[in-house]
Amino acid sequence: MNGRTADPGVRPMAAKTTEPNGTPRIRRLEAANLLGDGRECIIVHGESEYRLRVTSSGKLILTK
Repeated sequence: MNGRTADPGVRPMAAKTTEPNGTPRIRRLEAANLLGDGRECIIVHGESEYRLRVTSSGKLILTK
């Protein structure tokens, strides 16, 4: 991947979705891009909401 991060709300240009050997490419995101200045955010998946938060020891917890 190119190491750049996307701006919130800006959809990046379409890129290849597979590696040269045909395996799916995994999208890599920085947690800070999801969390912003806070320590938690809500991720919407279908009709469900999940809370992603940073613990006091710096680990990530995802809960429904």
